[in-house]
Amino acid sequence: MANGRWSRREGGVRRVLKRIQVPFFTSTLKNYPPLVLHLIVTMDSSRIHRITVLISGSGSNLQALIDAAGTERLPNAKITFVLSSRSNAYGLTRASTQSPPIPTSVCALKTFLNRNPGATRENYDAEVARRVLDSKPDLVVLAGWMHILSPQFLEILNGTTEPPPAPALPPPDLSSLPTQTEPLPSQSNLGTATSSTPSHALRFPIPCINLHPALPGAFDGADAIGRAFTAFQEGTIEKTGVMVHRVVAEVDRGEPLVVREIPMKQGETKEELETKIHQVSQSIW
Repeated sequence: MANGRWSRREGGVRRVLKRIQVPFFTSTLKNYPPLVLHLIVTMDSSRIHRITVLISGSGSNLQALIDAAGTERLPNAKITFVLSSRSNAYGLTRASTQSPPIPTSVCALKTFLNRNPGATRENYDAEVARRVLDSKPDLVVLAGWMHILSPQFLEILNGTTEPPPAPALPPPDLSSLPTQTEPLPSQSNLGTATSSTPSHALRFPIPCINLHPALPGAFDGADAIGRAFTAFQEGTIEKTGVMVHRVVAEVDRGEPLVVREIPMKQGETKEELETKIHQVSQSIW
């Protein structure tokens, strides 16, 4: 995600954090959640900022974000869209049962490939990016998204590549169409409804951050907790951690925004370590 505009913005982050005396790369950022840093430095504090969250599972980190939105931990922000890679992800239920419900969508890799013969993984990532752009976010958070996103996704969020067109809609169900005895919707009513909907312009590049259950440079990619547990059993590490980082093309190699170290203990089970890491992960937001 490196380009001239983003590099200048990163410099602004450092200048502001230096001015308010907040270390940029240490665990002392615990009182300054990463999303708040984005809002302070890169966004207009006079309006509500839209956050799109990508999930694949239970949505425990999504829930932490929902709970934080609109509070002093995440002021002037709202979770406005949740996209899941799995149709049975409980995070979808968390979003839909909010008041008011948070709009959701499912974009499953296998389903997409089956419906689009000849499509590639990059085509899938582009479709994910298209749906993200449709939600008009100020910030994108990967909170348990279980797919590695390709450069195609990032290029679309950076505004350097056009998103693909929306897929063609299936033919309408004939039983749902108006009959001769049913009045057609008023064109004037439709116009009124459309004009009353507030617009929100996209601002590129759209920041994208990810939560990863490991320290920077350690255990990139899948099964980070399991690999850390094995390494501790073998005596090669004494601690693990959690980080929030910018999403870049290299997996889990983006600039860290928040790092939390977690000590490991002899006799601790893998399940106990997972619970501890999940608790720390949720407290970050």
